[in-house]
Amino acid sequence: MSRIFDALQRSETERAGVDMSTISDANELLQHAERGAASQWEATSSAGGPAGNGSFETAASGEMEAGTPFAANLVAPADTSRSTAGGDADVFSLFQSLKVSLTPDSRMVSLTDREGLAAEAFRLLGVRLRHLRRDRPLQKVLITSTLPQEGKSMVSANLACTLAQATQRRTLLLEGDVRRPTLSKRFGIGANPGICEWLQGERNLMTCIYHLEGPGHWILPSGQAPSNALELLQSAKLASLMDQLAKWFDWIVIDSPPVLPLADTSVWARLADGILLVTRIGTTEKQQLQRGLEALESKKILGALMNCSTTVTRGAYYYQYAGGAKAASQSVK
Repeated sequence: MSRIFDALQRSETERAGVDMSTISDANELLQHAERGAASQWEATSSAGGPAGNGSFETAASGEMEAGTPFAANLVAPADTSRSTAGGDADVFSLFQSLKVSLTPDSRMVSLTDREGLAAEAFRLLGVRLRHLRRDRPLQKVLITSTLPQEGKSMVSANLACTLAQATQRRTLLLEGDVRRPTLSKRFGIGANPGICEWLQGERNLMTCIYHLEGPGHWILPSGQAPSNALELLQSAKLASLMDQLAKWFDWIVIDSPPVLPLADTSVWARLADGILLVTRIGTTEKQQLQRGLEALESKKILGALMNCSTTVTRGAYYYQYAGGAKAASQSVK
């Protein structure tokens, strides 16, 4: 089990005026949860569970076949003009390409500051995830937080960019936070039909997935959410959709709603292989974190990422990187 958290330098943070008592408690809580998850995973593996060199390794790490057929039950009645004729066309040639337009407040450090410490932290996070998938099924990664404004969407977007750039694998960023979507705005691609339109049968899936020029990954935006968003997500069609996406893409990064107070995240958590919890200095409290951890399936928790650190220096970063000590948890602003 890789540790993906706890990269704060306490003395500098205290000089910056941050109350460390709450953060210390939160870190201890995360460490306890990680140890419990590791124990459960090891027990499952020793009992002949899904970990190890099973069929997943071939499906997840192998290259995507160009002629993957488009499942008939994923084609909505409307707008079928772009469906795969004969089932043998390359589906990726059917996805529309969109140009990305970043703004200064997009915080896409993986694209705008690739030599910076934050971008390097995301690269190291990607390395840790690739190492984890050697020992367990890990293709669909859920990014969540306990409450809004902790940075989960920023982490999701940067992680998807990093995985696409570093591995040359087909990576999909899925906007699962349909009530408060922010990814389309972050990339500057405007409003486009997405998963909500597909679930309602209004769109063919081919017209809901877009290739982002520059980042090099694909995105399935939320689209326009109806008033019954939770009921829509609980549809059996969502599981079928995830199965099909897993055949096309090597990595699927799901930007889900926060764990509290909505129930939407539980829907995505059941469909994910692993969960990465985003916390934020000065925002995440122990009680909230405890409730969030209790709401998630512990054996799926990969770890946590501490967001908004202002204390990391380049020298300290590369010291930890060279030693391999918890380097993946370097916080990003």
